[in-house]
Amino acid sequence: MKNSKLTLAIFLALVFGVIVGWLFPEFSIKLSPLSKIFLNMVKMIIAPLLFSTLVVGIAGHGDIKSLGKIGLKTIIYFEIVTTLALCIGLFMGNWIQPGAGFDTSGDLSSEMKAVEHMATINPHNSLSDMFIGMFPTSVIKSMADGNLLQIVIFSIFFAVAICGVGKVAKPVMDVLNSTAKIMFKFTEYVMYFAPVGIFGAIASTVGLNGISVLKNYAKVIFCLYGALAIFVFVVLYGVCLIARIPFWKLMSALKEQILLAFSTTSSEAALPKSMEILEKFGVPRNIVSFVMPTGYTFNLDGSTLHLAMAVLFSTQIVGINLNLEQQLVMMVALMFASKGIAGVPRVSLIVLAGTLTTFNYPVIGVAILLGIDHILDMGRTTINLIGNCIATTVIARWEGQFDDNKMQHYISRSSRRKALISRIKANKKALNA
Repeated sequence: MKNSKLTLAIFLALVFGVIVGWLFPEFSIKLSPLSKIFLNMVKMIIAPLLFSTLVVGIAGHGDIKSLGKIGLKTIIYFEIVTTLALCIGLFMGNWIQPGAGFDTSGDLSSEMKAVEHMATINPHNSLSDMFIGMFPTSVIKSMADGNLLQIVIFSIFFAVAICGVGKVAKPVMDVLNSTAKIMFKFTEYVMYFAPVGIFGAIASTVGLNGISVLKNYAKVIFCLYGALAIFVFVVLYGVCLIARIPFWKLMSALKEQILLAFSTTSSEAALPKSMEILEKFGVPRNIVSFVMPTGYTFNLDGSTLHLAMAVLFSTQIVGINLNLEQQLVMMVALMFASKGIAGVPRVSLIVLAGTLTTFNYPVIGVAILLGIDHILDMGRTTINLIGNCIATTVIARWEGQFDDNKMQHYISRSSRRKALISRIKANKKALNA
């Protein structure tokens, strides 16, 4: 019942945020601190939760060799799925051609200045820089910056060292076990503030951009969300069928986190609770703690798909028609450039601007997309979350460690809870009658 009330509160916050942002735009813009406070609360959870769960998951099982197999399977899965996302983005961009006939006569001077700055940001000068950046010089700095991949690398080495020293490390393991349980309870408390944060995020966004922004950019928004829907119902649903994972049951379990990611445009906001749900759903802790944060670096399905379409949009509005070879070359460049920078604000636009500049294409398309980036980000962030949750369950099944009994228990408990709520509502109606 507690979960159902929170889901309802999140949905109502989403609806009221749109209404308030539309009717009272000046007031709504001032509500943005509510979402920032909530996101800061979530970010303070991630580092200790991720560190404690990953170390306990690896060192608690004592099977270091299995981690190498899990890592290899994870990267293989990520590359296959992100390639499919890339292909769908290219297909929709070539079919619908969202940039064809787009009016570029508006004043974009302020946006162009922002884009020119984005184009100078080069997260990785080379592939070697990307791999060097995976290894932290200070884990404290990694935690402060929210660099999930660096925290994962440190946690793996720490867990291996615990296994190496044996029984001497038992007090440390006890502390980390307790820390993990505390952080899950901490996450539950923070989630009570989710409706407030979502209300502030949506109201300020609508208040700043206005409802009319949806009509002006309808073709672009439709193209992206249509492509994301195809990716979910063809690729991700198909993967679940192959892996024998009940797709709709998993989506039902994650519905609050999906709404949270959609409304706040923050994958991090949904990460702690999603990890807890996946563990209850039957995925072992060591796989959850490894695959989920790694996916936020290497498996950004929604962002990859969006980049494919955004490149075509940016060239179409200036009359440049890329042939298939040019499209593939640019997509390969984008896939490498986007790895490892999930924590950078407006990451997709930064990568897009830098890549277009590298290939000597105009960046005016980035300036146009800047106006609706928040709306586009809502969709791609949600798919990033869903894709990583499904990846985690698939890797567990692939490793033969998925607990079907635990999943069935979770599903049946949820069904009983829904049935109980329905009976309570029916009894209330009967009493009122």
